Amino acid sequence: MTRMDQVSPVEPQAGARVAGQKRVRTRALYTAEQRRRRDASIWTVVQGVLAPLQFLVFLVSLALVLRTLATGAGAFAADLSIVIKTMVLYTIMVTGSIWEKVVFGKWLFAEPFFWEDVFSMLVLALHTLYLVMLFAGLGTLEERMLVALAGYAAYVINAGQFLWKLRMARREGAACAGAVPA
Repeated sequence: MTRMDQVSPVEPQAGARVAGQKRVRTRALYTAEQRRRRDASIWTVVQGVLAPLQFLVFLVSLALVLRTLATGAGAFAADLSIVIKTMVLYTIMVTGSIWEKVVFGKWLFAEPFFWEDVFSMLVLALHTLYLVMLFAGLGTLEERMLVALAGYAAYVINAGQFLWKLRMARREGAACAGAVPA
């Protein structure tokens, strides 16, 4: 006896690849109600402002960190920039979880953004490790900068995940706008 709510390991599933066919997404990123809540929420605007701000802070900080690693100069400026980047990251994570609660009814790990949130936890962990190292005096300057770079690499991947979802949401929105009600 098989359960009807379990995926069969042998039967083709909706969205699965069949020889010669592209994978088709079977589930929308947002329901109509979630889309309405997203579009009406101030937190959507907040995220739209904070995301490019965080990217700008990241670029400046990355340049300062790379300069410090290459020359040994500017350690204070690099450390300060990483602290600022981390504070912006914490802010966008808090406001992002509020956004998820408003739109999806969950503070974090809502199904459409589950993997983005999982990877965000890695980004947060690396940035927090950097702060612990800085304020506890652990490790060398180079080790701190390398932890920051690891956090920045994870951030770039995570930002790519969110940009991909933004692209999907825009395509989905255009498809919904072009659909004629039956």
